[in-house]
Amino acid sequence: MTEPRTATRTVPKRWRRELSEQVVVVTGAARGIGATLARRLSECGAHVALVGLEDELLATVADACGATATCWPVDVTDRTTLTRIAEKITSHYGRVDTVVANAGIAVHGRLTDIDPDTFDRVVTVNLLGSATTARTFLPALTASRGHFLQITSLAALTPLPLLTAYGASKAGAEAFAHALRAEVAPHNVTVGVAYMSWTDTDLVRAGDQYRPLHELRRWFPRPFSRIHPPEAVAERLVAGLVSRSAHVYGQSWVRGVRTVRAAMPTFSALVGPRLMRHLQPAFTATEGCALLPLGPGGEAATVEHSGSPSSPCSRAGSAQR
Repeated sequence: MTEPRTATRTVPKRWRRELSEQVVVVTGAARGIGATLARRLSECGAHVALVGLEDELLATVADACGATATCWPVDVTDRTTLTRIAEKITSHYGRVDTVVANAGIAVHGRLTDIDPDTFDRVVTVNLLGSATTARTFLPALTASRGHFLQITSLAALTPLPLLTAYGASKAGAEAFAHALRAEVAPHNVTVGVAYMSWTDTDLVRAGDQYRPLHELRRWFPRPFSRIHPPEAVAERLVAGLVSRSAHVYGQSWVRGVRTVRAAMPTFSALVGPRLMRHLQPAFTATEGCALLPLGPGGEAATVEHSGSPSSPCSRAGSAQR
C-alpha cells in the first residue's frame, strides 16, 4: 500500500506560480517519497509523469494527481525502454521541465551475509538507474533549460555498517549528480542533490523489522534516530525544486551533517567497532534470516522486467489520454 493521501494543503503563491503547468517526471513514484512528492507537485499545479514499477500502484497515484497525470511502467535500469518512454513523455506533454531521480532500493546486513546478486542490484538501481534516467531525459531538459534533482540519502554522507550497498550507491549517485552539474551548466540545465534521513516509507518500515537495523537506528540519539513523515520531506523537496537549489535537505539538521562530512569516516571508524559489538545479540537472534531488498518496492525491483511496455499504464479512474 502507498501512504494515504493527506488533505490538500495550502500551496504557497510562489510554488503555484513557478510550478503551474510545469511538466515534472518522478521516478520511483509508485510508493514512498516518490508518490508523496508527485501528489504535492500536482497540488501545486504541475503535470506529473510517474515512472516506476508496480503498474497498479502507479495508476492509483496518477489518479490522485489529477487529470493530466500519466504513469509509465518501466525499470529505470532498462536503458532502451526508458529512452523510448522519455521520448513518449516529451511528445505527450510537449516538453519536460524537471526530472526527479528518486527510484531506489536497499538491502540490509553485513556484506558477507548479503547475496552478491542482491548487492549488485541495489547498486545498479540506485546508481546506474539514476545515470540512465539523466541520460535519457537530458535532451528534453536541454530543450527546456530544465532541472534534474537526484535523490540521495544521509547514508551518502555518513558511512553506516549494515548499509554497505545502499550507502555506496547513494554516495555514487551524489558524486554523479555533482559532476553532471558542471557538464550541463553550459546548456542552462541545473542539477540538485537531495539528502534525507530515515523517512516513514515502506522501505524504512521493512528495514525496522530486521532487528540489527532497528537496533542500529535506535543506537543513535535524536534527531538521527527519528523516523520523519514523508509529507514534511516532500515539502522541502518541492521548495528545492522551486528554487532549483543545488542542495536540498529533507530535514533541516541534515545540512549540518554535510558541513562536517569530512569527519564522518573517522567517526565511523571510531564508533563502528563498539556499535557492532552492541549489535551482536541481534545478529545472533536473526541468524539464518534471508536478507532481501527491503519492502514491496525492493521486491518488485528484483523481478525481471525485460520487455517493459513503452506506453502509459491503465488509469483506474479515468480514460487514458
